[in-house]
Amino acid sequence: GRPIANTQVYVLDSCLQPMPIGVPGELYIGGIGIARGYMGRPGLTAEKFVPHPFSGESGARLYRTGDRARYRSDGNLEFLGRIDHQVKLRGYRIELGEIEAVLRQHPGVKESVVWLREDEPGQKRLVGYVVPVQEPLSASALRQHLQQYLPDYMVPGHFVMLDALPLTPNGKVDQRALPAPGGVRPELDAAYQAPRHGVEQTLAQLWKQVLRIDQVGRQDNFFELGGDSILSIQIVAKANQAGLQITPRHLFQYQTIAELAAAVGALEQVTAEQGVVAGPLPLSPVQYWFFAQQLEEPNHWNMSWVLEARQPIDTRKMEQVVEALLEHHDALRLRFVSHSTGWKQEMVATNEPVSFTVVDLSHLAYAEAEAAYTQEADRLQSTLNLTDGPLIRVALFQFGGDQADRVLLVIHHLAVDGISWRILLDDLQTAYNQLCERGSIQLPPKTTSLKEWTERLVEYAQSDTLQEEVNYWRAVANTPWTLFSRDFVDGINTVASARTVSVVLGREDTQALLQEIPEVYHTQINDVLLSALVDVLAKWSQQETVCLDLEGHGREELVEDIDLSRTVGWFTSIFPVVLKGGHPAHPGELLKSVKEQLRQIPLRGIGYGLLRYLSDDEEIRERLEESPDPEVAFNYLGQFDQVIASDGRWRWSGASRGTHRHPGGNQTHLVSINARVMDGVLQVHWSYSEAVHRRETIERLANDYLAALLAIIRHCQ
Repeated sequence: GRPIANTQVYVLDSCLQPMPIGVPGELYIGGIGIARGYMGRPGLTAEKFVPHPFSGESGARLYRTGDRARYRSDGNLEFLGRIDHQVKLRGYRIELGEIEAVLRQHPGVKESVVWLREDEPGQKRLVGYVVPVQEPLSASALRQHLQQYLPDYMVPGHFVMLDALPLTPNGKVDQRALPAPGGVRPELDAAYQAPRHGVEQTLAQLWKQVLRIDQVGRQDNFFELGGDSILSIQIVAKANQAGLQITPRHLFQYQTIAELAAAVGALEQVTAEQGVVAGPLPLSPVQYWFFAQQLEEPNHWNMSWVLEARQPIDTRKMEQVVEALLEHHDALRLRFVSHSTGWKQEMVATNEPVSFTVVDLSHLAYAEAEAAYTQEADRLQSTLNLTDGPLIRVALFQFGGDQADRVLLVIHHLAVDGISWRILLDDLQTAYNQLCERGSIQLPPKTTSLKEWTERLVEYAQSDTLQEEVNYWRAVANTPWTLFSRDFVDGINTVASARTVSVVLGREDTQALLQEIPEVYHTQINDVLLSALVDVLAKWSQQETVCLDLEGHGREELVEDIDLSRTVGWFTSIFPVVLKGGHPAHPGELLKSVKEQLRQIPLRGIGYGLLRYLSDDEEIRERLEESPDPEVAFNYLGQFDQVIASDGRWRWSGASRGTHRHPGGNQTHLVSINARVMDGVLQVHWSYSEAVHRRETIERLANDYLAALLAIIRHCQ
């Protein structure tokens, strides 16, 4: 037939010498005949031994090796790979060889191989490994090339650039030696440039530690590598310890290593009190918000985590660690007293018993031990006391046998927030390791005390700078919005009736969300998460405008000479946002709109709480207090994979943490949505009251949210 350019020849036998198979570049040779076409699949039989088409001997056979080759015009056969690499991904059957063939047509590709990885059970992803002809070669260029010839489900979600493909002794690709993409630098549009000496190398090392990637270039963007505002605070803490005075504002202003190193240097650090801080201090806005809820049992409103130990825990060392944390982090020694004028707080000295207990369950059978553990966890959650203390409980549970020891940490929310937990858990690991290795504890220097911060907040609340935000927050308060739809109108939103629906974004899509999506519209993860939420809630309520309470980390740079990167306390800012969804033509249009609306919020919302609770202007306070609070709350807690060292003594535990809040109280919002990245996946938890909403209602919203999020990711890809 008519010669077809650039076709491939599938041969029945591997050989070193040329075989007279046919006209070069014309036909596919199959096991039971001839099939003609371009990029088609050959009609190969499943048998290993097939009839010899070129032998006159009756019954002659050839062994079908599964190798794929091309018959070149010079008479030689070129080995191209295997033909039996068919995989199944998300319901689609995919020939990896087809993807590899298209990849090799890119002029910048020297060699390539595509592999379906499953580094975590149930989390499959296509990864393209490419040896470029020369640098630079970006993942986006490869993706665009593949999308011209292949459907979306055949385009790898990750690309890894290699100097050479790893080979087995017989010259074939060694799939076991191909690196997992999670530990390598994502392929950004900016080509890799090695950091130079001095500050750039120091910053690159810090980015690699916090972002958990093996390579960071001097032109790489922090947010495109997966960074966010919460991780920026961890960068700041480590940079300050290394002698570099960096603030979160610097990371937002100078987003590459080169820009950041040029803008800052080895400067004098902010001076902070290093001794024990005690005495009275003002309430922060979020603490005012807490007491304004008038909870039935304010003593029982906690946060907690459970860790498992890879090795048995030394009881005495663990007690010393808790003692060191109490002394080093002043907020853990807070006390609260109710007066006629309201609640007051102070920090007490360290002359009190350490809140550490050991619970031996090794004598119990597995089921009995688990039941006893859950019962004790519930009890510990209910034993905190705002006035007399303690505000923290740490318990070591010993199960014996081959079961790992567990450490349960319970802290009242008035003394801790999400970033504080990162600091505390990091110090816990550091202190325990120090005791095991050298017998003493030396934690990193303190940063600005909670006492100084709250005192500066009171001053800032009366400043002319904050007064400029008044009109903005008045406009937000005056915005009309509809009540969240209810299934049971008369239902009471109690803690006892609270239930949770959780959805999870796949590992591959989570990595895309963190490392691929930001560069498309220059967004951050919060922009994407809120865009999907606006899309879902606007459609569900049939309203263009969505009003919700948004939580921020609250550690904003309001005044000079303040460093909160290692300060423990409850800094969270809670503020209302009004976001318009409209009728966008595509997900990218919605994402850009929501991004711009979020950028208009002054100082990421911290001013709302300052005006509502700390301002001397009574008229402003009353106006903001009178406006109805949103019934939906959203909080992105950040990435927790960086908190616990993967090769350390500890790991996260999925065991029960007990009941965080008193069941008799009311919940602060009708629906609360909390998102975080943990174990490499985005987890989104929708909390609601079964007395107000049916579970299927919230499940539908949660699944619609996941679909909206995926639509944005697919559009950006």
